Amino acid sequence: MTARWPRLVLVLGSLAGLVLASTILRARETNYPLPQVTERLLYLQSGKVADRLALSFDAVAADVYWIRTIQHYGRDYKNVNRANRFELLYPLLDLTTTLDPHFLIAYRFGSIFLASQPPEGPGRVDQAIALLEKGLAANPGRWQLARDVAFTHYLYTGDYAQAADWFKRAAAMPDAPTWLLPLAATTAATGGNRAGARRMLQDLLASEEAYIRRAAERLLAQLNALDQVDQLTGAVQLFQQRYGRNPADWQEMGRAGIIRGVVLDQFGVPFALDPKTGVVSISPTSPLWPLPPTLQAR
Repeated sequence: MTARWPRLVLVLGSLAGLVLASTILRARETNYPLPQVTERLLYLQSGKVADRLALSFDAVAADVYWIRTIQHYGRDYKNVNRANRFELLYPLLDLTTTLDPHFLIAYRFGSIFLASQPPEGPGRVDQAIALLEKGLAANPGRWQLARDVAFTHYLYTGDYAQAADWFKRAAAMPDAPTWLLPLAATTAATGGNRAGARRMLQDLLASEEAYIRRAAERLLAQLNALDQVDQLTGAVQLFQQRYGRNPADWQEMGRAGIIRGVVLDQFGVPFALDPKTGVVSISPTSPLWPLPPTLQAR
């Protein structure tokens, strides 16, 4: 019994110490809490430094940063009230593509993230084009990257001459599809009107890549909705001429016999009508919203 006594004292003393330490820790956290970290940090801001630190594991590190890029975009996409949304998007993409210069998905989908207009993205078309051009510098034979630059110019900058030039560059690259060259001519001649846009988008439906086809289908749906907006605007103007004021809503337009019920877009969402101004638009609640800047300007 006497031999076990010192060991028992030691165990009891240790337990008492743990209880005391736990009590002190809880008291410190209650009375002197540590500040919450609200700033998101990018600990490595240089792709070259990351490349050196990764040693021979560049591809693995690039995958990690690509996953972090997707997480960052997804979290900010959902958090529309957060200040400085998407501020780490380009630095993360730059790190990813510096670690793996042949990471084509990072260039192509990263440019889509960057060019997407608020609230869906940061609307940094300049960064989207810079990222794609960086990809072309590292992968000069990839016509898909040149085509994406052309598409970005067509949709977001409205520089149809640049878009046509990039379509030509893409068409001249190895293994480029034959439908690219006609896009250059269509874009140069009629890039600024809906008829030209439709012809270009119809050609893009022949793309072998599913996401390009989906983008073309969405844009065609937006063009169709804009045609409906034009028709409804004409109906509102008829109401204004007849009654000398703006209609209160679509129901009033229906009672006046000018339209038949509430007009819906292809997703079943009513078009928006501002009773103060009489302006008709695609509803912000529709999947067709927001429009690319070049479609908004037409």
